[in-house]
Amino acid sequence: MHCRDCALVTSSGHLLRSRRGPQIDQTECVIRMNDAPTRGYGRDVGNRTSLRVIAHSSIQRILRNRHDLLNVSQGTVFIFWGPSSYMRRDGKGRVYNNLQLLSQVLPRLKAFMITRRKMLQFDELFKQETGKDRKISNTWLSTGWFTMTIALELCDRINVYGMVPPDFCSLTLEDSKMEHYQLLLPLTLVDRIVHEREVSASHSDQLHTPSTGQLYRWVLGKMQQGQSSSQPCAANSSGNLECH
Repeated sequence: MHCRDCALVTSSGHLLRSRRGPQIDQTECVIRMNDAPTRGYGRDVGNRTSLRVIAHSSIQRILRNRHDLLNVSQGTVFIFWGPSSYMRRDGKGRVYNNLQLLSQVLPRLKAFMITRRKMLQFDELFKQETGKDRKISNTWLSTGWFTMTIALELCDRINVYGMVPPDFCSLTLEDSKMEHYQLLLPLTLVDRIVHEREVSASHSDQLHTPSTGQLYRWVLGKMQQGQSSSQPCAANSSGNLECH
């Protein structure tokens, strides 16, 4: 899978009332995460989905909403990720077992799992970018991390919707936003944002994910590496990252 232009649509509440849906749907490939819905939010987040990256913790919600989210008519590609214990193929891997059942019910479903080898590569990338060993620092990489890394591999150009810089709220007069635009879906541990600067040495056993601000800065830096100085990646007036 390779795309010239990609729209990576986050679940951020900043997308509400953005009316970016038509712009998103015009993009060659639209990437979404977990069980972020499009039904009822099309005006703001679009209706098309080319690729959906799904965490092991979201698979039950995906199954409950399979008629909306597992729409094979769009030809959507689904990539599932999770700990190796969830992916094992000996009958004890929860994600693998669910995907086996799905393939029987939806034989046209394009579903893939991130292999253990690829997961180790993601761990190494995290160490290279942060200087921290993921396991030693007890960090749990988020779906946003996996999705962005996959997008950087698949796409020549990426517009990221809803990922705002860490100081965006303090610089705007907008009302406070929901973390996720879908109201009825509860946050899970994987979805929570825990800022590393708030985790002291005395709480080193706390499981945490890279903060939105940290991911934003990493994404901006990685994208700018491939851009000319006259056309940098930057946040537009809505706070979305754009690279041209």
